[in-house]
Amino acid sequence: MQLRVPRSLEVALFAAGVLWLIAARTVAVSAAEGIADRLSWDVVQPLLAEAFFLFLLLVGYTVLSWIGMRQGSVRAANALPRRATATREWAVGAAIGWAALLMAVLPMILAGALAPEFSWTARAWGTVLLSLAAIGIGTLASEVAFRGFVFRRLIEAIGPTAATLLLAGIYALLESLQPNATGMSFLITVVAGVLFSLAYLRTHALWLGWGMHFAWAAAMAILFGLPVSGVAVYSSVVQTDVNGPVWLTGGAYGPEGALLTALVFVLAMIALYRATREYAWSYTQPVIIAAGYPMEAQPPAAHAAMEEAAAAKTATLVQIAPAQGGSETAAEDSSKPLGSA
Repeated sequence: MQLRVPRSLEVALFAAGVLWLIAARTVAVSAAEGIADRLSWDVVQPLLAEAFFLFLLLVGYTVLSWIGMRQGSVRAANALPRRATATREWAVGAAIGWAALLMAVLPMILAGALAPEFSWTARAWGTVLLSLAAIGIGTLASEVAFRGFVFRRLIEAIGPTAATLLLAGIYALLESLQPNATGMSFLITVVAGVLFSLAYLRTHALWLGWGMHFAWAAAMAILFGLPVSGVAVYSSVVQTDVNGPVWLTGGAYGPEGALLTALVFVLAMIALYRATREYAWSYTQPVIIAAGYPMEAQPPAAHAAMEEAAAAKTATLVQIAPAQGGSETAAEDSSKPLGSA
């Protein structure tokens, strides 16, 4: 059973979670670089970094959850519940993410701002699999980091609206450390943070947000060869040069730095809200716990007196039994022919 945690402790757990996030990211990147250098295989570095980061997050947040609330389940601590609709939630999120990316990229294609180049080598196709794995693990790690343990602690401390805005700002601030970040990319990342936070608020789980985040990033990098938050290491088979204006393409940072993407994210919020009505009803309604005073009302005194009088009258009734042998005599009479004496 989860303990009721004071607000001050919720704030402390949130702060500890953010510090652990930063430390885990630093350690994961450093360890991945060391292993990749030792193996002389730089192509595995992104995958190793994301895998280490996810592992450290899951372990660290589970420990913090146990310290603060005596709740030690990895799934419960990190908003990854095992439930029947998890796969369907992920698929709904992936559909929204894929549609949002098409809406963001289509104007670039129509404006002739994209110049893709293709590589059909075996190494390029092998890198695609590594990139997909890295994006899958990395987007899950991002959701665990910003929409899991720390987000729930902040919600308990200051409420869902303020928590969403504050954590979206922290998310955008940390993402602004990526290469080629701009002021516009910071603002758009704030909107993206609100979108992914809404996915959690509507389902109380990370499945939908993970699916949306993965589809957005994977399609952007693998299918269109564009940078993901300023990082272009995931593009191998398709590599695209961008020639259009920054407000349309996002420049070297990618579509997440384009002004049009902000509008796309707002439309995605509307689609997400409409697509999650069933989940919001099933998973976000508060559980009604019986409490308060007993509701068994006593009957009025006059009614009780009437029931006692009726019970007493029923007890005094006497059943009159037929005379002994009467039934046998009647049977004999009925067996005689008519007119006989």
